[in-house]
Amino acid sequence: MPSEQEDGILNKQSNHSVNETLDRLKHDLETKGIATFALIDHSGEAEKVGLKMRPTKLLIFGSPRAGTPLMLAAPTSALDLPLKMLIWEDSQGKVWISYNSPAYLQKRHEFPQELMHNIAIAETLAAAAAE
Repeated sequence: MPSEQEDGILNKQSNHSVNETLDRLKHDLETKGIATFALIDHSGEAEKVGLKMRPTKLLIFGSPRAGTPLMLAAPTSALDLPLKMLIWEDSQGKVWISYNSPAYLQKRHEFPQELMHNIAIAETLAAAAAE
């Protein structure tokens, strides 16, 4: 895996299966009042067309209260918002949660430091889902 300095992606190894990790993340989002906008089951869609893919699911989530100020400060941040977490299994059967580093997003879109708290929850959510 590339390091975060290269591509802005943070990778957190999970102690659970893809589905269990996803369920833990969705539960945490629900208890925090954060909306889940979409779930893309890449491996499930691949299977529908006869292709095999390790379990891979993308969860898109966020809060207009947190995201809107970022998009007002830096309209291009709408390319990366709402937040996303990819939960996937590697060739050794390890499960990972991958997501964009908040610092990378700030650098990419040049939004003000004082708005960083609006996306800092990503790291907390990944850690809780993985443990």
